[in-house]
Amino acid sequence: MQKNSFYDHLQELPLFQGLSRNDVSEIVARTKFNFLKFPKNKIIAEEGDECRHLFFLVSGTVGVESWADNRRYAVVEEMQAPDILQPERIFGLSQHFTSTFSAVTGCNIIQLDKFEVLRLSEEYAIFRINLLNVISTRSQRLARFPWRAIPQDIRQKILRFIEMRCLRPAGSKTVVIKMETLAHEIHESRLNVSHTLNAMHNQGEIELSRNTIRIHSLEKLLM
Repeated sequence: MQKNSFYDHLQELPLFQGLSRNDVSEIVARTKFNFLKFPKNKIIAEEGDECRHLFFLVSGTVGVESWADNRRYAVVEEMQAPDILQPERIFGLSQHFTSTFSAVTGCNIIQLDKFEVLRLSEEYAIFRINLLNVISTRSQRLARFPWRAIPQDIRQKILRFIEMRCLRPAGSKTVVIKMETLAHEIHESRLNVSHTLNAMHNQGEIELSRNTIRIHSLEKLLM
């Protein structure tokens, strides 16, 4: 990666936005960055792996597969560059990835060691504020879920179920789940859930196949 190109890419990443060119030059000179390339379908990080580094997605698309604790259903979604893979997992009670990340396209990743993250947070206020903002935003979003209005019909219950299990409430989502499991999770009968899903399929809101629900734009259904 050429020097000027690297500077530009770095300043596009969430934790480096707002830093001056001089600060970025100083960071590049004093920080050990690992540059990783992942071909299509290659796993970047697996559920349960210890999170000892931050992974910055510089280019490409990453698939994110998240399973329920009982392994009875999963949500698959995508991340687009620039982004970070679960930055909240580098600190706190459980410092392990909770999802599996794999390359949907060829991906370029910048890897930053945890100790470098701590040093940059100490030396650069903007980097520290950016990191706190990212982690706080994700925490606040989750904290609001119990206080939102209860869904009034089965369609809303299904969408709320999916939304609560996504990294982002937007973009394409694939839910791998049996009809009986979904009905149990939202406390409705299998028959009523089946009727609702088929109606959504017929209206073009979702694509329904055996044990799979595909949504092209979740944000449109949540409006």
